[in-house]
Amino acid sequence: MAETPLEREIKLRFGSAAEARRAVAAVGAAPLRGRRLQHDALLDTPEATLGASGITLRIRSEAETSRVTFKGPVQPSLMKVREELETVVGDAGVLFRVFAALGLRVWFRYEKYREEFSLGDVVIAIDDTPVGVYVEIEGSEAGIAAAAAALGRTTADYIVDSYRGIFLAHQAALGLSGSDMVFEPGA
Repeated sequence: MAETPLEREIKLRFGSAAEARRAVAAVGAAPLRGRRLQHDALLDTPEATLGASGITLRIRSEAETSRVTFKGPVQPSLMKVREELETVVGDAGVLFRVFAALGLRVWFRYEKYREEFSLGDVVIAIDDTPVGVYVEIEGSEAGIAAAAAALGRTTADYIVDSYRGIFLAHQAALGLSGSDMVFEPGA
């Protein structure tokens, strides 16, 4: 039986994408993938049974590529740790229709401009979102801790919330409501 693939990650808040790029370059991270817009859609049943179980089902589209991702419930840890299964899909539109036929609907959309870097055994992503800039570090526990420390951050700076959670907290802090974390047209 194959080992369960686990995703380990943290996010760190930065004041701007330029500040994040300078910090990531200063620690010697190598460019992996250039800046591109990602469109993410989370799916669930009308009764929110996946979310109630701590499960996330996501379709991510960017340029000519789409992926479907299953994420299991978050496991207790200083970092965000959960099962993750992901694969490339040929046509996201067809996949949305298949999931709709199975009773799943899109309940939250979010966008971000992402660029990725490699440092040791971790991938460092700079995510420029409608609610701020975050550096996401994904890889081994030791690699994440080392990369965060190299960026001048401590465990007190670790953000383990999802982008939806970050969006809802941002909206609440401003007394706003909104259903999706997407860029304004023309932004």
